Amino acid sequence: MTIVRYDPFRDLRTLQEEVNRLFSTNLTRGFGEEGAGRGAWNPSVDIYENKDHIVLEAELPGMKREDFELSVENNVITLRGERQFEKKEDTDNYHRVERSYGSFTRSFTLPQTVSAEGATAEYRNGVLRVTLPKREETKARRIEIAGEGAGTSAKTIEAKAANVTEKSSKAAGAE
Repeated sequence: MTIVRYDPFRDLRTLQEEVNRLFSTNLTRGFGEEGAGRGAWNPSVDIYENKDHIVLEAELPGMKREDFELSVENNVITLRGERQFEKKEDTDNYHRVERSYGSFTRSFTLPQTVSAEGATAEYRNGVLRVTLPKREETKARRIEIAGEGAGTSAKTIEAKAANVTEKSSKAAGAE
């Protein structure tokens, strides 16, 4: 007979592996087309910025402009809507429905550097593109530095106005 060393955490590790396996698989596979996966759809969103704007792009395939709304309130941009399941004909017999349908809400907090005034939005080919301009005082600026002496030329450095504003606000508050 072989002696086996007792491991008090063996059962706990086994339980953890089972739970990890359960949550790492797609839960909607186990349910029918009317199952729990219904209504769990959220459109994919990309957010990026350049020197003048912050841009939000959301994929809303198969939706009409009337199916969703966009709002900005208290520096939070919110996209909400509903993608309806439309059966083409009564004689259609679906064998599998993998695309998700239902209502959705996506909200994103905007940085203080963005102004909701002047925001533009366009919807084309199933992609919503929202462009939000940055505030003028937060854009990067170039500052010329002149040097002393005959052989020195002026140098240019880049500075962010937000840093300058913060320093001047702190200095003003200290007085």
